[in-house]
Amino acid sequence: MGSIDDYLAGLDEGDRAAIERVYAIAREMVPDAEQGRGYGMAALVHRGKPLVSVMRAKRHIGVYPFSPDAVAAAAPLLEGFEVDKGTIRFQPDRPLPEEAIRAFLAARRAQIEG
Repeated sequence: MGSIDDYLAGLDEGDRAAIERVYAIAREMVPDAEQGRGYGMAALVHRGKPLVSVMRAKRHIGVYPFSPDAVAAAAPLLEGFEVDKGTIRFQPDRPLPEEAIRAFLAARRAQIEG
């Protein structure tokens, strides 16, 4: 896969809007983040390290903040969503709470900026 823009261009409107929302919040919080790759996925990259990737899977949209600690930071705000060690899953018709998105992004940004 290429850039985030290339990836988004291939999605249907509902998926694209849900994924773009997460990236828009990330870009607001970390304005110097750039499109790049993390673990083979299109991602926003901050200071050379992957910040977040959001990808459509067969049965869900997965959010990958590249850090179990970042996921854990948002977990209390994600009741009713499927959360694993490094992944948060949601459906376009049930978007993630903005507060949760901001929590995992702030935690990941803090890790990167160390």
